[in-house]
Amino acid sequence: MIVQQTIRYPSPVLRRRGFSRKAMMDTDKDALKIPKKLIPVKIWVHPDGLVMGEVGEIFVHLQSYHQQGEEEPVEVMNNTDAFLAMRSRTSGELRFYNKHAVVRLEHEVSPNWEEPEFITRLGARLYLMDGSLLQGTIREILPPESSRLYDYINIFENRFIRLFLSDQVVTLVNKAYIVRAAEWRQLPPT
Repeated sequence: MIVQQTIRYPSPVLRRRGFSRKAMMDTDKDALKIPKKLIPVKIWVHPDGLVMGEVGEIFVHLQSYHQQGEEEPVEVMNNTDAFLAMRSRTSGELRFYNKHAVVRLEHEVSPNWEEPEFITRLGARLYLMDGSLLQGTIREILPPESSRLYDYINIFENRFIRLFLSDQVVTLVNKAYIVRAAEWRQLPPT
């Protein structure tokens, strides 16, 4: 589903001409619309756990800044914005979550996602502060000299790491909530 996220800036010219704030907002309503797509996700936050007890939706750009195609949830979680916008699928309520409080975000693998040719696959077990154990595969392009689990979890610029729980499900885990990481020698089938 493609939606328009509106950013409103009242026009100073209209304000000087005596227009009310409401009239200005109505006039500028369509001025700056950014087309985005909604991606269904499950999100866990500290200390509450699973949010809304349901699937919500996050907004992604139709074009990624880092690659061809649409923005991926991992890009949203690792960008510099402090908060994440999430909409309830049942009530339509829009909420904003501090990314520091997000423990993990789970979503389905995009049908358009293609595994890169020179990918490193690392089996991993992640033990989280809430007692959860996540087991899956890290699939990333890593330089040969930095292709160990230790290297991947110590990439400083990324707050969230991507772990494929299966071929269909990915979870993005906040490194601040990982107590322990261990190699998982038995990689799941691909």
